[in-house]
Amino acid sequence: MVLSRAVGELFITVGLVMLLFVTYQLWYTNLLAQRTADGAAGSLRQTWERAPDPAKAGQGAAPPVAAFEPGQGFAILHIPKLDLKVPVAEGISKPKVLDRGMVGHYGEGALKTAMPSDPQGNFAVAGHRNTHGEPFRYINKLAPGDPIVVETRDAFYTYEMTSILPQTPPTNVSVIKPVPDGSGFTGPGRYITLTTCTPEFTSTYRMIVWGRMTEERPRSQGAPPALNSP
Repeated sequence: MVLSRAVGELFITVGLVMLLFVTYQLWYTNLLAQRTADGAAGSLRQTWERAPDPAKAGQGAAPPVAAFEPGQGFAILHIPKLDLKVPVAEGISKPKVLDRGMVGHYGEGALKTAMPSDPQGNFAVAGHRNTHGEPFRYINKLAPGDPIVVETRDAFYTYEMTSILPQTPPTNVSVIKPVPDGSGFTGPGRYITLTTCTPEFTSTYRMIVWGRMTEERPRSQGAPPALNSP
């Protein structure tokens, strides 16, 4: 009798611990990450607004920044259809970038990809699909023609979603090549690639979304139509 009661209490304790862990993963990590990401986006905007305008000082346009430190935020990614606005940081480190609710740019080593300002290449980024802010949870809902906008210190870069690869192994790094395999692109251009884990709540495979740049607009001209639409 005593043994069965002890076993029952043990199962209850284990169940409570698991429930608390699931709550932490599904709710609290999202709350923390979203706060961090919102703060990072606000800080970026404040930095851009405080930066002196070289053109007004007679120095001409400031050259685009080509390199950033790992974990450093440098852009804001907008996906209007998903009501998504999330900062982009350099690198795909989980503790420094992804687990902080941000999207990470493949910008290091063999996985280095282009920046939006480059004359051609593939700007590839990664983001969590579940937990830690889950910025890419619903990218499977994007359809060809949907706009994706990258906002930087100097410009807005508008891309048009073109295709999706629902599932591929994590080892398939050809999806972030300058001309990504499987994307349908046949030659050099200015592309964007979004990568995330799939199926949901696993990291077994990767889901890939591609887009093609349709407009580069200096910040002085204001936000593009895709961000001004109701």
